Formats: sequence, C-alpha cells, structure tokens
Amino acid sequence: MNVFLKNPLAISGLIIILTILILALIAPFIAPYDPNFIDINSILFPPSIDHLMGTDGLGRDVFSRMLYGAQISLLVGFVAVGIATFIGVCLGALAGFYRGWVDSLIMRFVDIMLSIPTFFLILAVIAFLTPSIWNIMIVIGLTSWMGVTRLVRAEFFSLRQREYVLAAETMGSNHFSIIIKHLLPNSMTPIIVSSVLGIASAVLVESGLSFLGLGVQAPTASWGNILTDGKEYIQFAWWLSLFPGLAILITVLGYNLLGEGLRDVLDPKNKN
Repeated sequence: MNVFLKNPLAISGLIIILTILILALIAPFIAPYDPNFIDINSILFPPSIDHLMGTDGLGRDVFSRMLYGAQISLLVGFVAVGIATFIGVCLGALAGFYRGWVDSLIMRFVDIMLSIPTFFLILAVIAFLTPSIWNIMIVIGLTSWMGVTRLVRAEFFSLRQREYVLAAETMGSNHFSIIIKHLLPNSMTPIIVSSVLGIASAVLVESGLSFLGLGVQAPTASWGNILTDGKEYIQFAWWLSLFPGLAILITVLGYNLLGEGLRDVLDPKNKN
C-alpha cells in the first residue's frame, strides 16, 4: 500500500475513476434535465449557467447527457471486461495446467484470434447483429480475452511445479480444487491489472463503435454518440465535441494510471 500511496500518478488515476463512478451513480439526482428532452427553443446554445455544457442540435442538455452517458460507457467497460476475463482465465488455466495438446490447441486458437485486427473483427460481427448495448458488451467481451489467456497461462506454467501444488496432488486433490484453491489465487496480480487496463480499452471501443453509429443507439446517450452528434456542428458548436472527447480521454487515462499503480503495488519486487 505504501508503494501505491507514494505513486502520485496512481493516486490521480484512482481519484479520476472514483469521481467518474460517483457522478455516474448519482446522475439521476444531479442531472438538471432529462437527457432525452428535446427543446426546440434551446438548439445549439453554448455553455452557460442554464446549460453548463451547452445544448445539442435538438436542444438537449449536453451536461445531462454526459452524466447518463458515463453510466452507459462504464457499464459496457465493466461487463465486457468481465466476460473477457472469465473466458481468458478459464482458457489460460486449462492451457497452463494441462499443457501438452490442450495447451497447443488453445494457444493456436489464441494466435488465430490475435492475427485478426480486433476492431475490424468487432465491426464484422456487429454488422450481422442489431446494434444494442447488450450486443456491444458481449461482442467486445468475446473478442478481448486473448491477452488474459496468455497472462494466466504464463502464471500457471510458473506455479505448476511449486511444492504446494505437488503436495496437493500427492494428497489426492482433484484438478479443479488445485486450480481454484492454489493456482488461481496466486495468479490474481496480472488478472487484476489486465482487467483494469481492459476497461479503458473497452470504453474506447464502445465510444468508437457509437461514433460510427454501430454502438449504443439514439436516443440513449453515450459519449460516443454525443461525439457523433457534434461532428455536424464542429465548426461552430465546439462544445459538442470537446466535452465528450475530454471525458473519454480522462477516463482512459485514469484507468491506465490506476492499472500501472496496481501493478507496482501487487508486484512482490516492490514490497518492503
């Protein structure tokens, strides 16, 4: 913990993430307007006391939409990373524990998946599905597990021949018990760090898909489709591009800083 507290960048990342999470959770209570309320008398108003981040082309309050957009963007990040981590841990554990043909089969599949550009793979899958928040979360999760698989496999390779694992096998413990009780708990460091960094990547992917019109669909607000609304007015309504762009930038930066800080804290080499 001392290592984390001595890292100002990691603390900054934690503060950023906690702030965004709190704002997302209390959005229904602090949003000054309904995010989908159309006011034709307030179209493209610049930032002011009445509209802190201005209004969009339909007169909707951008600040309210940003708050609700945080809920969507972070929800996609958490769920997608949860799916990817579950798949990655399961496949990596099997590859690292059983080795042999099991490892070869899984890792060749990982190599095939890694040879395909992830974003284009997601675009190809989304093209056959109805764009929705649930489809986005599932597709991002199903195409983002390869890194976790390789990390878990490497950890299991390292731990497989440890004395306590061999002792558990000698005492008759089944493979599932050994994996859950002995190997997995000692492999959590790279899993946690990878998951935190993965949320940043998922937020970026969701924003990109929504910007292209293939992600979260209107009228539901997400940072990506707020950016899409702003591209038509970018020459004179700068606030429609600035605020969601900054939100995405700050969120991704926060998760990256937090991930690096956790890596320093959880690395045994850094413990006093």
